[in-house]
Amino acid sequence: MNGKIRHIYPGGNTPEGFFSYYSYIMGQQEANRIICLKGGPGVGKSTFMRKIGEHFVEKGEDVDFLWCSSDPGSLDGIVLKKRRIAMIDATSPHIVDPVNPGAVDSIVHLGEFWNGEALKKCKSHVLESNEKIKRWFEYAYHYLAAAGNLYDALADIYEDALEDGELYKKAAEIIGEEMGHKEIALNPGCIKKQFASAITPAGVQHHLESLIDGYRRIYMITAPVGMSNARLLNLIAESALYRGMDIEAYYCPMKPETKLEHLLVPQIETAFVSLNSYHDLDPWERPEEVKLIDVNDMMDWSRTEEAGALAADCERRMEELLNEGVRCIIRAKKEHDRLESYYIPNMDFKKIDGLRDEIIGKIERNVL
Repeated sequence: MNGKIRHIYPGGNTPEGFFSYYSYIMGQQEANRIICLKGGPGVGKSTFMRKIGEHFVEKGEDVDFLWCSSDPGSLDGIVLKKRRIAMIDATSPHIVDPVNPGAVDSIVHLGEFWNGEALKKCKSHVLESNEKIKRWFEYAYHYLAAAGNLYDALADIYEDALEDGELYKKAAEIIGEEMGHKEIALNPGCIKKQFASAITPAGVQHHLESLIDGYRRIYMITAPVGMSNARLLNLIAESALYRGMDIEAYYCPMKPETKLEHLLVPQIETAFVSLNSYHDLDPWERPEEVKLIDVNDMMDWSRTEEAGALAADCERRMEELLNEGVRCIIRAKKEHDRLESYYIPNMDFKKIDGLRDEIIGKIERNVL
């Protein structure tokens, strides 16, 4: 029986530029081994990791697949959960270097398998492509920053309509029902921060289904785009941490540092997900597990009557700017594909396959 695969984004394109939660993939105390994978574009890092991950899934082990926000078909890492081993693409823009070399971290450099002399002949093309990629991402982040400003305006409008008393009442109800039997712990739990969705060349994508699969209870929180569920989720998250439970916190790409969007509490098998036009899940696929919360029930819309037209305009313009940002990311992806085309014919993939099989063998024998 195959293991379970979860799909996660450890970093993302945001109004703040590329935002990384790579440091949360696996902590130094938690890890048996963190492998930093080095090498240029097109050297086979994604395929290398994918085949290792698939090998252990077929052996019945659970694996987290960590996806690239700038190329939705490319992996940026894998986590072999049972073995507490992470393998991470440690190249730009998410540069990762060993923290405790040898003891925890190691480096695998696929650049050892390229034809350096042949690549030198491509120098001007490589430099030109890298410069174009950089520029297209700069354009994209300008558009996303502008979209982020409108997102903030939309959030302010909705925040004015939110009734604090109703929010705290709902939070207390959930905490009492799901955690009332848990006492406050001497040592708080740990938080792991990542993204469940990303702004990609294919638009906004998410893999929420893979994250909530197998959870006993799923709270689906419906709210309009721009309305923050973060205050509700933060109260629940803090209550879990105070009770010594570890949590997985998934943040919004539009507010990557502050807006908690989805929350998993594995110890009590309970998940909280935010639903809107960008996060579409069907609650009726598993009615026995789902509890629906409609944030509209906590709103006093009379407070925002005058700003109603403004909210609609903010959302429309925000989506237009977001789409323009995506178009720039598409251009960056096309140029990155061209960059890879200079490396691919100059790689010895047979030797890379041999190294992959060697690493798989070491992992299986616990001698990595």
